[in-house]
Amino acid sequence: MVAPLQGIRVIDWTHVLAGPACAYYLGQLGAEVIKVERPGRGDAMRHRGGSDTARAAQGMSTAFLTQGAGKQSLAVDLETPTGRAVFERLLRSADVLVENHRPATLERLKLTECHTRDINPRLVHCAMTGYGRKNAMSGSPAYDVNIQAISGLMALTGTKDTGPIRTGAPIIDYATGLAGALGVMSALMARGQTGEGAFVDVSMLETAFALMSSTITDYQLTGTEPQPRGNAANSRSPSSGTFPCAEGHLSLGVNEDPQFRALAVAIGRSNWLSDPRFATPAARAQNKRALADDLTALLLTKTAQVWEDVLLEAGVPCARLRSLAQALELPAATDRAFATRGPSGFVGLPFKTEVTRSDAAPRQLGADTRSILRELGFDDADVDAMLSSRIIEQSE
Repeated sequence: MVAPLQGIRVIDWTHVLAGPACAYYLGQLGAEVIKVERPGRGDAMRHRGGSDTARAAQGMSTAFLTQGAGKQSLAVDLETPTGRAVFERLLRSADVLVENHRPATLERLKLTECHTRDINPRLVHCAMTGYGRKNAMSGSPAYDVNIQAISGLMALTGTKDTGPIRTGAPIIDYATGLAGALGVMSALMARGQTGEGAFVDVSMLETAFALMSSTITDYQLTGTEPQPRGNAANSRSPSSGTFPCAEGHLSLGVNEDPQFRALAVAIGRSNWLSDPRFATPAARAQNKRALADDLTALLLTKTAQVWEDVLLEAGVPCARLRSLAQALELPAATDRAFATRGPSGFVGLPFKTEVTRSDAAPRQLGADTRSILRELGFDDADVDAMLSSRIIEQSE
């Protein structure tokens, strides 16, 4: 199967997580990706993130490696006239520019979407920022943790006792990367019909809102302020949520009447089906505290592993709480190889396609500078002159 983005060149002028992830996803769909970094330290994420300090000291932190494979690396100083000329030539050769700089930085460098459109009218310019363009917060800096706080997402986690809690992984960064890739794909589809480039304006805040869509709709239509519910299910079903067991915890997703009936039979509580307190969904909602107490007491008599086996056999939606290490050993993880099916064995996309793509390992800063410049028409003398003046960097 031909990769959907085969023949598409993406310029990855990004840093940290969300922007590099967007370009990485496009590369997994077959695009040629050239990462543009400043000479010296390059993307700051090369040197921080993850628990492997030795790799970070070498400019290849695990956080960088995660979305660094399958890309070429060009190190060039865009703030010099020669470096700027290199970048403009690169943009003329490209189909997509992905960047996550604040608007003031783009204005200063004269690389806003208006400037890049003048350089290459067919370019799809994808800008990823904390709050999107054309509003009073457009210039405000933001990281994943800031967006989790300001979006209301953190206010929904934890309990009244714990207070707000950030999610354990940078989910907004990676969701924003996926949103950006979707926007770029849409713009490329449109360009196929019009021949014109486009501006894709990606907001981390709106990405967070998208992850809370049903919660937002409920609030908009009812005016009811959502409250932190701990491990209770959003469905508000008393037979859904995360429950302690004799060992471990069990997550139940019992929201429909047939599911409740299957649960009652499987756990030996068929009498609940004739108990007027629990026999109907309305009755269970009225007596949710009593049902939750009875269910909790029963689940505490056996381990989460035992209950998971029993309930899955009965067709009841459930899952035993697992650590990341345990989750990565699940058949749905090992058989589909998400953790290793990306370029050079790094993480893949959350869907499978039969495409061929670059399998290049993450590159050292500037590893491809000379070859890229040659392809753009610069001769060895030009490259050597730029190297000697430190406008570019070429790793050995």
